[in-house]
Amino acid sequence: MTLDGEIALVTGASRGIGAEIARALGRAGAAVAVTARRQAAAETVADGIVAEGGKAMALACDVGDQASIATAVAEVTERLGAPTILINNAGVIDPLGDFHAIDIADWSTNLTVNLTGPAVAAQAVLPTMLAAGRGTIVNISSGVAQFPVAGWGAYCVAKAGLMMLGQVLDAEYGDRGIRVFGLAPGLVDTDMQGTIRAAGVGPTAGMTREQLTPPEEPADAVVFLCGAGGDAFTGLELDLRDADFRAALGLDPTGG
Repeated sequence: MTLDGEIALVTGASRGIGAEIARALGRAGAAVAVTARRQAAAETVADGIVAEGGKAMALACDVGDQASIATAVAEVTERLGAPTILINNAGVIDPLGDFHAIDIADWSTNLTVNLTGPAVAAQAVLPTMLAAGRGTIVNISSGVAQFPVAGWGAYCVAKAGLMMLGQVLDAEYGDRGIRVFGLAPGLVDTDMQGTIRAAGVGPTAGMTREQLTPPEEPADAVVFLCGAGGDAFTGLELDLRDADFRAALGLDPTGG
């Protein structure tokens, strides 16, 4: 699959799923803007993409800061061109614990990063996408958007909001060339899962790393959605554990 000529902006791309998505997009031919809160961490991933023959740039971007997002989009546009692909991947899991005991300020921070940040990023890239008559937005979602987990309240609410944000964007712009997807990657071997296991909160806390999905699988799914294969799934909330979707991706439908 080729994404030659595409310009992708990936948030939270210094590690885990985000880093693998950035690398996979680069291998597919897209020019990739690797963003993270720490410039040096983003540069490591971007340098790796370039070393493999791809085109990439790195920049610091805090999705909890609206001005930072606007600055990042402007810089990507100046250096690479207007983004044709937006991957809203950056996210946080904290606060974990019973709702009555958490700090509501931490709750607010979670929603700012996981929901408001993606909304601001989408708003920043949409004008040029609409002017071009095409664009792709992939929101990295979660199964907890639809099935709540005790102790993960802020994360569940934020991801439910992100799912609805995607549906709203599809309703408003789907007939104007903008393709929007929600992708729930399942239980992936990332630092976030390490945090969950360390906290011991929720049904996945006792899982071992060997039971988790490698981050390369959701990365390949994102590349698929950003290409022509995604046309059949526009506007949908997709789960990487779904057998039919896995089959469309060429993955083992059983998840093995």
